Amino acid sequence: MSLIPSATVPESSTISMPPIVTHQSSSDRAYRWNRTNYSRRRRKFDIWAFFITFLNGSWIDGRKWSYLGGYTEAKQAARRRRQAIWIRDTFLELGPTFIKLGQLFSTRADLFPVEYVEELSKLQDRVPAFGYDRVAEIIERDLGKPIPELFASFEPVPLAAASLGQVHIARLHTGEEVVVKVQRPGLHKLFTIDLDILRGIAKYFQNHPKWGQGGRDWLGIYDECCKILWEETDYISEGQNADTFRRNFRSADWVKVPRVYWRYSSTRTLTLEYLPGIKISHYEGIEAAGLDRQQIARQSATAYLQQLLTDGFFHADPHPGNVAVDPKTGALIFYDFGMMGRIAPGTKEKLMDTLLAIAGRNADRVVNGLVGLGAVAADADTDPIRRSIQYLLDNFLDKPIEAQSVSQITDDLYDIAYGQPFRFPATFTFVMRAFSTIEGVGKGLDPDFNFMAAAQPFAFQIMNSNGNSTPDANTFLAEIGRQAAQVGSSALGLPRRLEDTIEKLERGDIKVRVRSSETDRYLRRLGAIQQSTNSAILAATFTLSATMLFVTNNTLPAGVFGMFAAIALVAWFRQSRKVDRQDRMS
Repeated sequence: MSLIPSATVPESSTISMPPIVTHQSSSDRAYRWNRTNYSRRRRKFDIWAFFITFLNGSWIDGRKWSYLGGYTEAKQAARRRRQAIWIRDTFLELGPTFIKLGQLFSTRADLFPVEYVEELSKLQDRVPAFGYDRVAEIIERDLGKPIPELFASFEPVPLAAASLGQVHIARLHTGEEVVVKVQRPGLHKLFTIDLDILRGIAKYFQNHPKWGQGGRDWLGIYDECCKILWEETDYISEGQNADTFRRNFRSADWVKVPRVYWRYSSTRTLTLEYLPGIKISHYEGIEAAGLDRQQIARQSATAYLQQLLTDGFFHADPHPGNVAVDPKTGALIFYDFGMMGRIAPGTKEKLMDTLLAIAGRNADRVVNGLVGLGAVAADADTDPIRRSIQYLLDNFLDKPIEAQSVSQITDDLYDIAYGQPFRFPATFTFVMRAFSTIEGVGKGLDPDFNFMAAAQPFAFQIMNSNGNSTPDANTFLAEIGRQAAQVGSSALGLPRRLEDTIEKLERGDIKVRVRSSETDRYLRRLGAIQQSTNSAILAATFTLSATMLFVTNNTLPAGVFGMFAAIALVAWFRQSRKVDRQDRMS
């Protein structure tokens, strides 16, 4: 949930703030899920109805005969776009669980077509607020005292409302201004019901002929999503994340993190220091406040790179709604620490090896690096992945690294990922999304901003074997030299390995098998088409015969021929599905 409090800035500027919404707002729709108690039977019906409709729509969209005027890729893409918009709107109708799932799936271009990813990224977490009476009930139950005893003042109208909760401005009896984040009532029960239903759907997808192909681990994806969703509902964990984040930047006066008031916090209530700021994407407001936009762009990149490459603890959702700028000092203000990422030990080195392989246009080492990072299954068929990556390296990454765009690299990677045995971990997708977001904001602040150039000092720091925080170009050269030595060693050993291989061939220890897979697939497809055509002709012949016999009052023979027509029609349908599967695999 984004939180951008108001700030004092020059009158010529405006502050971009979340709309203040209440449960009585006429502009908001009355959602069935916006209640305390939920019917498991009703939720199961609504959720399964959505997925059955989705699967049927996907099946029809994949059939070339369903396109009026003939099939084209443009028509299919337009259909997918319409379905993606419907999915986005339905997720909002289904409520908090699916709003959060949609936001998570918007990073998974390895699982879904690009149209789905783009539409889900537009999913707005703006929903009706719940009433003040429920807010007071939750606070009193969790903190043990009524609101007047806890706060000197408490604004009953929320500053902002989102799917998981809403935020109110308040003042402590000691005089400090705070914001109080209160969880939506009944959220735990709703998550429990929805996630139990979704486990059954994940099992179905695991065995589905289309969505389960390529070794996709839908149950693993389900477990990962559950972990993220439950963590976001625990405000104690969010408060601890905020404290850790603030400690990591304690020596940087250009980063501010709201202080947590633990005396006024619980698993469903979180009280934070009130730090107003200008939304970081409100470029005109920043300039009107007399702040240096170029410096803010550099600081935003530096702050995230420190989180990722130095601290190993990073904000997993740094969209413009969660980052603001202090109107007086220009310091960055971070909000909402419910979704955080952690870099496992050794991952930074693996990431660096992968980046060096990309710089060296070495597809084999890139694949090995992706396997080490967990983006590709160790037992997957890596040949098609290697060919796709080599094509990407040869045709797209033809500019110096400092001239590369993170967004373009991400888009190219996701283009080749869909339909391949990639399995991007949550950490990987969070990092790539954050990189793209920060690059976009940086270019909005400073048109000459380049994220890859800003990242170079941190890359040198990682490669510094002495652990020195000062970037060292000699270390980079030493790393390149080490790789060159590895290549030379491999080249010197190559003749001996070739000689051993030839000896094994002569002894018969190695059998060479040549497969014409493309020809075999083509012949199988022709055979299936022929059988489908024969079944269609038989079905038409039997149907016509049955009709003529029925018209002439020969009921019994008509029934027999009708039965034969039905059998032929079923055979035609099965062969048509077989042809469709072969088309998808080719």
